Amino acid sequence: MGIGTVLLDRELITRQQLDDAIQEQARSGERLDRVLMRMGVVDRSQILRAVGEQLRLDVVDLSDVVVRQDVLESLPAKLVFRHHCVPIARHEDTLTVATSDPFQLVIHDELSMHSGCAIELVLADDEDLRSFIRAHYGVAGDTLDAMSGDLEDIISDSAGDDELEQAQEASVIRLVNDILGEALAVRATDVHIEPYEGELVVRYRVDGVLHRANLPTTVHRFAPAIVSRLKIMASLNIAEKRKPQDGRITFKHRVDGKGIEEFDLRVSVIPMVFGEGLVLRVLSKSAVQMTLDQLGMPEPVETPWRQLIDRPHGILLVTGPTGSGKSTTLYASLNQIVSESIKAITVEDPVEYQVAGVNQIQVNHKVGLTFAAGLRAILRHDPDVVMIGEIRDLETAETAVQASLTGHLVFSTLHTNDAPGSITRLLDMGVEPFLVSSSVEGVLAQRLVRRLCPECKTPVEHKAIELPKDFKPSRTDTLFQPGSCKACLHRGYIGRIGVYEILRMSDHTRELVMARKSAPQIAAEAAKESNLYTLRHDAFEKVRQGVTTIEEASRAIAT
Repeated sequence: MGIGTVLLDRELITRQQLDDAIQEQARSGERLDRVLMRMGVVDRSQILRAVGEQLRLDVVDLSDVVVRQDVLESLPAKLVFRHHCVPIARHEDTLTVATSDPFQLVIHDELSMHSGCAIELVLADDEDLRSFIRAHYGVAGDTLDAMSGDLEDIISDSAGDDELEQAQEASVIRLVNDILGEALAVRATDVHIEPYEGELVVRYRVDGVLHRANLPTTVHRFAPAIVSRLKIMASLNIAEKRKPQDGRITFKHRVDGKGIEEFDLRVSVIPMVFGEGLVLRVLSKSAVQMTLDQLGMPEPVETPWRQLIDRPHGILLVTGPTGSGKSTTLYASLNQIVSESIKAITVEDPVEYQVAGVNQIQVNHKVGLTFAAGLRAILRHDPDVVMIGEIRDLETAETAVQASLTGHLVFSTLHTNDAPGSITRLLDMGVEPFLVSSSVEGVLAQRLVRRLCPECKTPVEHKAIELPKDFKPSRTDTLFQPGSCKACLHRGYIGRIGVYEILRMSDHTRELVMARKSAPQIAAEAAKESNLYTLRHDAFEKVRQGVTTIEEASRAIAT
């Protein structure tokens, strides 16, 4: 009896739903229960309860289970990874093994043979199992065990280098795929591979914070092979170990609930003291599909921003530090306005996402294709909308100004702390005040804050936490602190949301720019006219709404 029959007998699904799921399973290759969950027919708890009752198996919560080391060593890592099951208790000659798929009856004999015990199965949630295996056996633990064994055998046989490389090749590919797959599974935006003396550290940046990957210590023995494999994937020169290199990898990975998804990985390799260090920026194709509605802009920001991007000409700037979501906002804005009647061209370094209906140009400094040169060239292509990846120098700034004054809508980014600061930055670059005042129409500043996990966030009394002096919550405002649950991988936060500031240029603001007033003076006058909605205001509003914590808000808006 399979899981589909169990759910059907208990009337948790219909015959038609089962048939549809079987067809989808044949197409995607996923397990049937995962297909049913992805279709929204049943949830994990219903499946666990139904299967447990049908097969008379106990259901355990692995997040509450403490397992002795000798019990964990009852089964080799390769079996744990292959069959996705873990030993959790041992009593005399009986080994209790947790699994999420008890229908694999063939594994009983194999587990019994390796452990020398009778096997007693219990049920566990599939995601709990993944987390448990990562925590106790490490990422790619089975692959590293196999590679270490092969290495020892070959060394003992005094084999040549060619044989050693051949033995490692398939395993290295699998090891690198496991490391990248784990990064995608935990929603990492960056993967850091750092060589130290006798150690290789892999860290994942999740929601803006770095977390060390749980890899077995033997991974450092294969550091050169890992680096070489990633270089090959990125089409880089594996023989060059003295100079920094940049490349790109297209990586396909099965995402639970979405099937196979394609990711772009931007690779940076830099020589360091103990080897080459790599950082891979993960670019998901789904990010470019975001709309303005999904960015989390408050109404006082979204409404004027929509009005600004509908203008026929002028400069619109998006400012913020690296990794604050500026590119996502620009792509969402382009998606909003690009149509058959509007031609949009971008100059980017690098082109992070491919956008349908938008002509994109990659900066190439080796042949002289800079931001300024690219912008001058595309103005002869009769565009309506132009996006420049970043205004870095006076030449690019002046060309952008001229483009806006000749009837083009120009989007670009700057690295400044707030919206008013971008005005003074252009002046500091050397752009004339009358050009800035006549071309810039609006500036959007933004940050990213971690979003509280809705499943485990807990209310906290106002007196129990330290509040900024200018944050005055009312008695009806409920403040929250992070909790810990499976949904957020026990981190308390899941995903990030934007915090925004918008400055709209008025006649009075343009006069202040002409007079070369400072950023604080411009901000103060714009606030009086209600033309400035600040980062601080938006961050505190998201705290009041229970979206994030006061600590996160304070960290994001600190300047």
